[in-house]
Amino acid sequence: MESSTKQEIRRAAKRQQDEFEAQKIRAGTLRPNLLSATLFILCALAGVGAFVLTNNPIPTGILLVAGVFILLALKVAAQWERAIVLRLGRFHRMAGPGLFIIFPLIDTIPYWIDLRLTATGFRAEETLTKDNVPVDVDAVCFWKVVNPEKAALEVTDYYDVISWASQTALRDVIGKSELSDMLVGRENIDEQIKNLIDKRTDGWGLQVLSVEIRDVIIPASLQDALSIQAQAERERQARVILGRSETQIAQMFAEAAESYKDNPTALHLRAMNMLYEGLKEKGSMVIVPSSAVETMGLGALMGVTALNKITNGGNDEKTDGNGSHPASE
Repeated sequence: MESSTKQEIRRAAKRQQDEFEAQKIRAGTLRPNLLSATLFILCALAGVGAFVLTNNPIPTGILLVAGVFILLALKVAAQWERAIVLRLGRFHRMAGPGLFIIFPLIDTIPYWIDLRLTATGFRAEETLTKDNVPVDVDAVCFWKVVNPEKAALEVTDYYDVISWASQTALRDVIGKSELSDMLVGRENIDEQIKNLIDKRTDGWGLQVLSVEIRDVIIPASLQDALSIQAQAERERQARVILGRSETQIAQMFAEAAESYKDNPTALHLRAMNMLYEGLKEKGSMVIVPSSAVETMGLGALMGVTALNKITNGGNDEKTDGNGSHPASE
């Protein structure tokens, strides 16, 4: 799992580097577009036709020069792109989006800046936390270019800059945080990393929108210890909850006892209800302590219940199978 994560981050970094290199070579005349190419072909065909009809090379030459000028001068930038135009090596203007014209030979376009949101993966390996635990952390940074002029003129490779700034910020935050914060307080860690990267890259025309930690890998030797610690913490919380529950139950019993103390009739009715609930099931046996009988005033009730059972039992013995009593002699 760890190796696959590393490979994924390396592939993403390689793609971003290739994209930046592709942007650097798409300068000036090296980036034709469909409109300029079409107009160039039309001018070339018109020049050939003029030469065939007039046998005069001057109109043909003029049309070919016009076609080359259109091919080199006419540029189109996409909605999410800005073109940095240099005139004789000095910054002239920022063009786009849409159609714009440059003057060949004196104007060049060194960079086409992409203003869309970009995700950059970065990683800190075997970095010590505040409590001296080595960890490997994988994270991703979401950022975009907000000032194309600064991004093109202030840094050589802003893709590389944002990657290195993210890694150093991640290492700084890890060194100031404990392992428990890295595992359970990721939102706070993410915010700290984001603010640190944004502060470092603000002068380069870049804005960090968010940072997310994807994975925190700890040494295998510490995983068992953390598991035991987590289990002990869960048991402690369970005991605390059980103790609070018993305290609440005791308080409720005390309140009920106080209420029954002031109302003997309610206590007697409660006792009768408890006895009824216990005796209504067939084959059930209820054992009532003698102290409870005296305290709750159940003596008379118990006597009536016992007498009722004896009477019913005697009647059952005297009754034949048809439910009638035999006649006396």
